[in-house]
Amino acid sequence: MKIAVFCSANNNIDPTYFNMAERLGKWIGEHGHTLIYGGGNSGLMECIGKSVHEAGGRTIGVVPRIMEEGRRMSDYVDVEIPCEDLTDRKAIMMQQADEFCALPGGIGTLDEVFTVAASATIGYHHKRVTLYDVNGFWDSLIALLDDLQQKGMIRGDYHEYLHVKHIDSLNQ
Repeated sequence: MKIAVFCSANNNIDPTYFNMAERLGKWIGEHGHTLIYGGGNSGLMECIGKSVHEAGGRTIGVVPRIMEEGRRMSDYVDVEIPCEDLTDRKAIMMQQADEFCALPGGIGTLDEVFTVAASATIGYHHKRVTLYDVNGFWDSLIALLDDLQQKGMIRGDYHEYLHVKHIDSLNQ
């Protein structure tokens, strides 16, 4: 199975998030799955790529040209799929991935999560995004989505496209 993971590329974040990325990466690798990710060499992106690689899994990095030119590509990318920009990256990842996961992240991660979810709402695919949570990271986003749902701003039930799973449930 090809699992796309969206996550932070920042290094100066809570170490708990790095632990989460290591655990998910190890699980992906040990279960013989392939990681599809941004292929960057920093933050949780580097951490999960390294963890999958070290656990015997395969990694596919979808790397925008600007990152490659800036030498910000991870050494743990087994297969590189070059792309022009972030829009291309998301399209390629949606086409390639069987499943989508999001670890803690910022604007880029949210953009990726909502691009996949919005595409599902109009029928481009029938895949949902699992938001892996630790220490309530996704609580405020879920509260916003619940509010939008209650106000009728979301077509259907957003749980069909997004759901939260605690990192401790990986073995279940």
